[in-house]
Amino acid sequence: MKADIHPDYHEIKVQMTDGTVYTTRSTWGKPGDTMMLDIDSTSHPAWTGGPARLNEAGGQVAKFKKRFGSFGLKK
Repeated sequence: MKADIHPDYHEIKVQMTDGTVYTTRSTWGKPGDTMMLDIDSTSHPAWTGGPARLNEAGGQVAKFKKRFGSFGLKK
């Protein structure tokens, strides 16, 4: 590797939403910093099986169907 062109790669701690902490290496922050996550695999609906985005955004789906409903597949 060329000298002085790469970011500093050091150990940081990552704290999940449930309080679990693990150590990893990253270019984020300073050595020893703690990254506190707002969303992770223990709280995100994609991993927990929670409500799907389409259910939460029914208004957007209805708007799409209203706008493009006439382009439906012919049977």
